Amino acid sequence: MRLRDLFARNLRRLRRAEGLSQEELAGRAGLNRNYIGMLERTEYAATLDVVERLANALGVDAVVLLSADGGLESARKNSAAGQTDGNGHP
Repeated sequence: MRLRDLFARNLRRLRRAEGLSQEELAGRAGLNRNYIGMLERTEYAATLDVVERLANALGVDAVVLLSADGGLESARKNSAAGQTDGNGHP
């Protein structure tokens, strides 16, 4: 799977898990709502700066948005070890 596809899948999954609309996420990240939709449909590729802004808006480490397992494996390892990312997230 392409990195762009992984990012789009993880972005949509995390946004929905937080109960956010595209518009709400865009507002939190300081981005345009249409751009969020285009990222989720893989019409555009996000820059690293945008990945970081979206990760911050979602309260996750940026690597979670780019991970093949959606960051679940690293979150499990950190949780089991009692480690956090500095923001209180495993």
